[in-house]
Order: sequence, then C-alpha cells, then structure tokens
Amino acid sequence: MNSVDAVVVGSGPNGLAAAITIARAGYKVRVLEAAANPGGGARTESLTAPGFLNDVCSAIHPLAVTSPFFRSLSLEKFGLQWIFSPYSVAHPLDGEGAVILEPSLEETAHHLGVDGKRYREFMAPLLHEWEDVISDILQPLVHWPRRPWLLARFGLGALLSAATLARHFLRGPRARALFAGVAAHSNAPLENSGTAAIGLMLHLAAHARGWPLPRGGAQSLTQALVACLQSFGGELQTETEVRTFQELPKSRWVFFDLTPRQVLRILGDRLPPSWQESFLSYRYGPGVFKMDWALSEPIPWKDKACARAATVHLGGRLEEILVSEAANARGRLAKNPFVLLTQPSLFDRSRAPGTGHVAWAYCHVPHASSADRQEAMEAQIERYAPGFKDCILARHVMNPAALERKNPNLVGGDISGGEVSLRQILFRPRLSLSPYSLPLPGYYICSSSTPPGPGVHGMAGFNAAVKALRTAGVKEIAGA
Repeated sequence: MNSVDAVVVGSGPNGLAAAITIARAGYKVRVLEAAANPGGGARTESLTAPGFLNDVCSAIHPLAVTSPFFRSLSLEKFGLQWIFSPYSVAHPLDGEGAVILEPSLEETAHHLGVDGKRYREFMAPLLHEWEDVISDILQPLVHWPRRPWLLARFGLGALLSAATLARHFLRGPRARALFAGVAAHSNAPLENSGTAAIGLMLHLAAHARGWPLPRGGAQSLTQALVACLQSFGGELQTETEVRTFQELPKSRWVFFDLTPRQVLRILGDRLPPSWQESFLSYRYGPGVFKMDWALSEPIPWKDKACARAATVHLGGRLEEILVSEAANARGRLAKNPFVLLTQPSLFDRSRAPGTGHVAWAYCHVPHASSADRQEAMEAQIERYAPGFKDCILARHVMNPAALERKNPNLVGGDISGGEVSLRQILFRPRLSLSPYSLPLPGYYICSSSTPPGPGVHGMAGFNAAVKALRTAGVKEIAGA
C-alpha cells in the first residue's frame, strides 16, 4: 500500500475521531478496518428479520450528542439526525409508577420527592456551566481545567462508589433506584469506587443535551463520521485486518483504536518488557449478554410512561440492582439480572417495517461467560410488561463470545474497553501521565482503553491525535 502520513487501525468512533483530527490538520490519513462495515460498536444490521434494523452494540448516545469534538464537526451536514424521546430514561418499579429521568432538571427533581431539593441543588451549578464541565471530564487526568471548582464539585461525588452515593446522598427508594440504574451503565459492581462518576455524568448529560438515538440506527453516526473524514481527504479501507507490525503501511503516525490485548498482539517484542507486562495484566470487566427482538407491536408496559422513553432500565430498587451487578464480578449469575433496554422504533419508524417494532437489550454477565440469559432477561421484561413474549416475531442472541467475534475489542464481552475501577478510570491503559503515547515514536493507542474511557464520544481518538500533532509542533488544531 502507498505510504500515508497517518494510519488508524480500527474504525470505531475513536479511530474515526483520530483520523478526522489528523486529516483536518492537512495530513493524508488511511483508516484500516478488519470488518466489511466500519463503526466498531456503532453499527446497525438486520439481525432478527428482514426489514428490522437492530444496533449491534451501542444504541443510545448521550455522550455523542454532548461530545465537544463531535459537535465541532457539524455532523448534521453529513446526514446525521438525532431523535430525542420525551423522557431520557424510565425505570419501572413494582407496585408503583415508574421513576423518570426527564430533560428538565426541575421536572426530574419533582418526581424524586424527598430527594428533589438535594438533587436540584447539586446538579444545577454543574448544569449551568455544562459545556466547560463536560470538556474537563472528557480530558485526560493531567490537564488544566476550565472550571476547577466545578470539576472539584463533580469529583467529590464521582470518586465515590455509586452504592455509597445512593445510600448516603439520597434517601428515597425512587431516587436511589434511578441513580443505580444509570450508574449501572459503568458495567461494573456499583460498590466500585468511581462508578458514581458514570451515574453523575449521564444524569447531567440527560438534562444538558438528552439521550438521543440516531435516525436509522448507530450506523448513521458512523456514516456521518466517514463522510466527514472523506471531506478532508481521508481514506477508509475495510476488510483489511492488521495482524502483525509488518502489515502496517509506512507512515509518520500510527493510531490503534484497539484494546491493549490487540496492540500487544501486533507490536509484540517491539514493546519494552514493562509495557508487555502492563498490557498483559490490563484488566477487562464483566461481559454482556445481548438480545434483539423483532416485535409485532410495541412493548405492552404496565406503566404507559415507559413508552415515552427510548431507554428503559429494568431491575427494581437499589438493593436488587446492587446484587445483580456484584454477582457478575464474582463469576456468578444473578437470578434477576439488571436489564438495559431500548425501544428505538417507537421514535424512529425507519427501524421496522409496517406496524412492527424492534427492541434491544442486554444484561451484564461474568467475563467471557457462556451462560444463556435469554429466559432471565425476558422474564424481567415480562415483570413490567406482561404479554411481551406474545409480541415476539423473531429474536437474536449474542453471548460474550459472539460479541467478541463480531468486534475483537469486546474482549470477553466487555463493552467498556476494560474494567471500570477507580485506578482504570484515572489511569488507562497503564499508570502514565501520557496515556495515549506508546514507547515507539509516532505510535499511539486511542481506544476506550484510554481516557476518558467508555462511551461513544470520540474524545479518546481526538485527544490522542492532538497529542501527536502537538508533539510534531502543530500549534493550531481545529476543535482543541
């Protein structure tokens, strides 16, 4: 292959972000993707039945719509359309109405009863300066914050475990359940220090910008990013797997949108022994068991408020969610798994033919588990939507092994790029003040295994590319 200025291995949102940043600076970039379609976890396919479009991994994108980098690209010019459901999240509870995370801070606080005033007082200052707060949160640990006092306010809660924050900051069962469900997106036991950060950030994102879905599915976000890259002269080459160092084209820079395991496989002994050891010891988190359904009609929720939210959390109160998420880290299966579900066709009719609908859901399982969670997941949905099974036309199941085959970055079914523990939140992929730089000149890692970690936001790729450009003496960098 002809030489280029930069090669990006992997076309997930972070890989495409790195490529766009380099191409935007005037350099020639080529993205190499092993699969037939780009996107990594941001892909949409007909998994269940003809005409029914299900997202392969990511489905709802609160961090994409609030990402400073993605917003700088004006992706709407490349065909991206965001759809916002009336509620960001519905969390049904047994014997009472669902607790709702609304776009409005005031309305959400109103639903939280005894916790409403405290919730409002904590969130309001952070929400008022959200643009600067999210920019600080999505940067590496070592940077000068735009709003140090607000970042410190966020950090005081974020460093706690979600369980601790829920028990000691919140008093009522409704607020505790809502926060636990949102924090469970961390894919970690909620007793882990730092899991509160995920809950706080996603709550704030709901009030600041919402939890939207891309019209047509997650692939629409990828298509817009690819079109943006091509508008700057960048290239995408699919069905091109990089297995060894020798297969890399000659270039000035190489960016890996891969986890440490894949980087180590490619670079091997070119990495110093200490790096090899740290990449071998990099910890991956619990896996997920994912299901997709083609449905004859919308999910028949007991509480009709659930039909106004694209995302529904199914797991009952705080205590039940804690048990479910703790079991996975201990290699056990929870009797009643916490289920994260989306129902995009309620708001995007392009996703299913006629009067049909699609639904997408997953639960956490032990790392690389081969257990079948189909019955347990469908039982949790039936618990809050009796008659759900009667609506199923077809289903598609992926356990951790199937997910990893679909996307090798999902090691053992881990969709977070590595364990979400306090150490691996602050220092990913290893203890370093320069998290993107590899010990080879011009080589960088830019996946969700680097700061700011999991989520569809592109900031890891952007940050890595900015690091490379600044090291090369480029002063003016668009979006920085």
